[in-house]
Amino acid sequence: MRKTTFAAIVLAAAFAAPQSASAADQDFTLKNATGYDIREVYVSVPAAKTWGKDIMGDGILSDGSAKAVHFHPETESCSWDMQVVFTDNEHVEWGGIDLCSIQKITLHYKNGQASATAE
Repeated sequence: MRKTTFAAIVLAAAFAAPQSASAADQDFTLKNATGYDIREVYVSVPAAKTWGKDIMGDGILSDGSAKAVHFHPETESCSWDMQVVFTDNEHVEWGGIDLCSIQKITLHYKNGQASATAE
């Protein structure tokens, strides 16, 4: 697997009108359809210099599995970037995800290309 940075992500909800964020609005379900096990998940505001803390919690998100992510940021924002770290230490990043409008994100990785679908 090779590192892919800010792969194109088409999320209809990402184009929703800006809105005020609350912690409950930003919780989401993360489904792993990458073909690899995920060890860590980081979410940060766009252009942040660091990723901050791993929001995955304990354990591994196996390929084909889903996990409810309780995301309680200190910053009120709807637009977020996400990075996942696989168990082999490779990582993939997605940008501009509107967590105020999305309830479920399914991550895909095929032929060196990362993509995601949202509900």
